[in-house]
Amino acid sequence: MKRLLASLCIAFFSLYSSAQWLGKLMDIPAYHTTPPKKGEKLPPIMPAAQLNVPESKYKAVQQHSYDIAKKIPKVLYQQPCYCYCDRSKGHASLHSCFESAHGGECSTCMKEVFYSYLMTQQKKTATQIRQGIVAGEWQSVDLEMASTIN
Repeated sequence: MKRLLASLCIAFFSLYSSAQWLGKLMDIPAYHTTPPKKGEKLPPIMPAAQLNVPESKYKAVQQHSYDIAKKIPKVLYQQPCYCYCDRSKGHASLHSCFESAHGGECSTCMKEVFYSYLMTQQKKTATQIRQGIVAGEWQSVDLEMASTIN
């Protein structure tokens, strides 16, 4: 009986601690738990110049979000995107959003990329950044001021 109980506890703990299962339990969007393998080439971040956005007060921040994304691709690869584009567009992480025009059309994606960059500047690890994103800290990013982030 003790062995059965111990086995059940171990099995439950293993399932619970698995990032994949934990993500589903907490409704965390898709992300990679580790950086890309050595030598693995990530799809390129779309050049900001290819972003076809109309003139608006957000055009500069939309384009700048791509410039920032190019600086931290391996960090973005390990972050979820809370616009839940993994469900509608099949995205695998926040990096996927900036491989196409989607990242510049979505305030969630832009806030998360600027948040990730600012946290990287503070020497946070990808895991620590992800914890902040899951906690909703990215929501405090002011997009009107984000074009000044370097």
